[in-house]
Amino acid sequence: MTPGSNIPLSAARVTVDVAAPVRLDVSGLLLTADGKVRSDDDFIFYNQPAGPGVTYRSGGGTAPDAITIDTTAVPPGIEKIAVTASPDAAGQTFQGIEPTATIRDAADGSVLATFTPPRLGTETALVIVEVYLRNGVWKARAVGQGYADGLAGIATDFGVTVEEPAAPAAAPQPVAPPAPAAVQPPPAPVTAPAAPAAPAAPPAPAPGTGKINLDKGRVSLQKNQTVSLVKGGRPVLSQVKMGLGWEPAFRGKDIDLDASVIAYGPQRNHIDSCYFGKLSIVGGAIKHSGDNLTGEGGGDDEVIVVDLGRLPQEVTGLVFTVNSFSGQKFTEVAKAYCRLLDAATGEELVRFDLTSAEPQTGVMMAKLIRQFSGEWDMTAMGEFVKSRTVRGMVKPAAKSL
Repeated sequence: MTPGSNIPLSAARVTVDVAAPVRLDVSGLLLTADGKVRSDDDFIFYNQPAGPGVTYRSGGGTAPDAITIDTTAVPPGIEKIAVTASPDAAGQTFQGIEPTATIRDAADGSVLATFTPPRLGTETALVIVEVYLRNGVWKARAVGQGYADGLAGIATDFGVTVEEPAAPAAAPQPVAPPAPAAVQPPPAPVTAPAAPAAPAAPPAPAPGTGKINLDKGRVSLQKNQTVSLVKGGRPVLSQVKMGLGWEPAFRGKDIDLDASVIAYGPQRNHIDSCYFGKLSIVGGAIKHSGDNLTGEGGGDDEVIVVDLGRLPQEVTGLVFTVNSFSGQKFTEVAKAYCRLLDAATGEELVRFDLTSAEPQTGVMMAKLIRQFSGEWDMTAMGEFVKSRTVRGMVKPAAKSL
């Protein structure tokens, strides 16, 4: 599997084991439609190894830890089980020790799918895969979302209570790592979850450039941050894909959004727009995957392929937008994101998750700008616009260049 991909499960009971060159702590979280646990009892891990429909099995350091999910026993209201992992050694990151999740039929052990998140760095915990219910069908999705604050960061994100003890009065220094509420720290040698810390920072700019590039692998951008599409000192001039995805914020409600890209010239002049009604522009150098009418399904909802090497020289800027033609506001949308992938390998290069929303019908997600030196820069935008169509985005997007 590749990040964002999904498969229907052919077995009612599945086991997800997670292997790595080092010992890992593997957990499972039962999540409702809002992406949260109902209580701390829905956090299944070494000190709480069983919950409704979900169990934890320790590998004892000689075999992978595993989470088994019986989809027939998962209680009503639980729509997703997130399988997570963190290195057992305190503070150890996943850099160089990428884990592999293997999804098996729990009855006979046959392999249904495998997934290895690519090129990890400062992450000390991961949501590796999700088993989720969609339209009455249980599926598995490859995720690979990283956290820099260990298992406690994941727990907090999904609504598990993490209590932070007060520091000693005589020494106001960082406190000992907390454990999830109502769950005691495990016996040695297992390490308790690390204390929450700041979110993972993107890689430092390359020396002398002042810009982040792709030398250290996948880059996760925050709003208004820029990455230069340069790797090993050379511009990335191959075919790339911009994947855009979203989910309805309210259970059972379809969301019909339209992803588009607008091409501009050096004077911010509009050259053309690629959208569901015009699937190919600029001589086929930019192509659209077609319209997704519901937002249903894991992974990218719509994909725009850009052949950077074939783009005419007159194209110097691309702005990627998402619009709601039916008038639904982005406050009704959850988990909107865009991600740039190498079209040849499927490797995720850059990702931007939209973390806020406004009651508008359009948003400029990201832009690609051609530099005088030939490389392209990608900037995360997240700017909302009152427009239901890509036509209404042309002027606001031009001003953003």
